[in-house]
Amino acid sequence: MGLLDGISHQDYYQGQDLGNYQFISLNDIITQFQIMYVGEDKVIPKIKRADVAFHAQRALAELSFDTFKSVKSQQIELPPSLVMPLPHDYVNYTKISWSDAAGIKRPLYPTKHTSNPFQVNQDSNKAYEFVSSLYELLTNGDFAANLEYGWTYTSGTTTTYNSITTTSSTSIVEGVLTFDHAAHKSTASQPLHGVSMACWQLIDVSNVNTINLSADGVAAANVTGQYSSSRLTIGLSETPGDTNISPFGSTDSASQNLNLDSYIENAYIQWDQGENSTQEIIEIDVSAYSELYVVIKSRITISPSSTQTLTAINTIDNINVLNPEATLELTAEPGFEINSSTWNNYKSHTPSEDSIQDYKFENHWLNPNERYGLDPQHAQINGSFYIDDRLGRIHFSSNVSGKTVILDYISDSLGTDGEMQVHKLAEDAMYKHILCDIMSARANIGGGRLAYYKKDKFAAVRKAKLRLSNIKLEELTQILRGQSKQIKH
Repeated sequence: MGLLDGISHQDYYQGQDLGNYQFISLNDIITQFQIMYVGEDKVIPKIKRADVAFHAQRALAELSFDTFKSVKSQQIELPPSLVMPLPHDYVNYTKISWSDAAGIKRPLYPTKHTSNPFQVNQDSNKAYEFVSSLYELLTNGDFAANLEYGWTYTSGTTTTYNSITTTSSTSIVEGVLTFDHAAHKSTASQPLHGVSMACWQLIDVSNVNTINLSADGVAAANVTGQYSSSRLTIGLSETPGDTNISPFGSTDSASQNLNLDSYIENAYIQWDQGENSTQEIIEIDVSAYSELYVVIKSRITISPSSTQTLTAINTIDNINVLNPEATLELTAEPGFEINSSTWNNYKSHTPSEDSIQDYKFENHWLNPNERYGLDPQHAQINGSFYIDDRLGRIHFSSNVSGKTVILDYISDSLGTDGEMQVHKLAEDAMYKHILCDIMSARANIGGGRLAYYKKDKFAAVRKAKLRLSNIKLEELTQILRGQSKQIKH
């Protein structure tokens, strides 16, 4: 019985799923587990598929940490902020490094002698200060830090038509959140159109009854024959913004009202074409919510008669989401909500390590005979880092700024449906893992039977590790030769 599902060689080699035959989906694992173990005269007489799916996902997560090849990798050019956000499916890191001009990864080492602590607000006498009114709930509302600090946003879109490339993007320009809207056109039949962009942040309102919202906004002025309307809004919503870019045509009048659809009642501010003002709403009732999103939306409707090079800009700044009520909670010192003075000092410090990369340079020791008690993890010039679990960020030393940083990390393989697959060399380990976990959760399972299932699971996982270790005799022989070991064939 063939198992290639009718896929021809052409479909395979011209497709995007190369090498996937070595894996089996988690859904197939669950189905085949039920075929083998569930039913009359089988180990498990009766069980719901949902229960099997739960234990299958737990088994996949556990095996991903030390058995499967579940290491992922991300690369960024480190910005001047010296901060890299942790990936959405991050569990732990395996290696952090930066890549040099030759593409060689230079390892970075963790430092345990600094951190980014929560900086408590204190009065002039250095006693803890509890804010009695107008407590800020928003992070980075003045956009003094990078947009990644607290905010999620639509990064923008680029299209090319008739050799003209146009880009719409969201960015911070001189401390102001800026939405750059460009006229887009992808095909001859498609009219010129604008795009919608958004930026949002989740805030905790579980202990808040009312909120004051204010912001400085500027909406692009209306230009006859170019863009018929522009709109900038900010408000409170139960749902976040959308990372997708939605195209707009000038004839789509209904689209102009979509800015308001997701906001809770009477909880938004709006600027239309040409408006430049500071607006405020006070005492918004949020007592029925535990958390809300502050959502900024920017839209400009481009007229089809415009030129493809048309651009327009909406901006917003100085957003305040204030709790006017007294609070009994500790608050951060103003200006240090994200970056503590400890972190600011660390990132502004220039490491004293020798920065010369030439291995032939004879004097690598900056202070000969004076480096007593040197910590080996800092006896290198690559730089250092530490992970701020409170804010979900990786902080780097200043000598890594501008370099290409690579994060190799472990995930639990449960991020997407496509990731929930098992290598066929570890398929048996999955079945034994699921079976053992199901039996461990059941009543009236004798200790002897349970010990058998645990032993069977351990043996299957061990066998999977050996199979997936991918040890090749030729490679091992070559490595031992490199260690001056004499190998006979």
